[in-house]
Amino acid sequence: MSKNGTEGGEPITVFVVDDHDVVRKGLRFYLSAHPEITLVGEAGDTQSAVEGVAEHVPDVVLMDLVMPGMDGAAATRAIRERCP
Repeated sequence: MSKNGTEGGEPITVFVVDDHDVVRKGLRFYLSAHPEITLVGEAGDTQSAVEGVAEHVPDVVLMDLVMPGMDGAAATRAIRERCP
């Protein structure tokens, strides 16, 4: 099996981005119930997301696409530029 998240391997690291606190809290709660997943960070705006993902370099970014200012698609492009 793969090195991340399976049978004794390293957990899958996840960074959550959503401008709604309740959504981030719900995702945090849901992800914490899975021992193969580790939440490494979260952000409530896209600029913090770009900076946080560059700092933590997670395996997965859960990105809200409808965000004020820079939308989630533009933030994803910015993240991919900084962290190919």
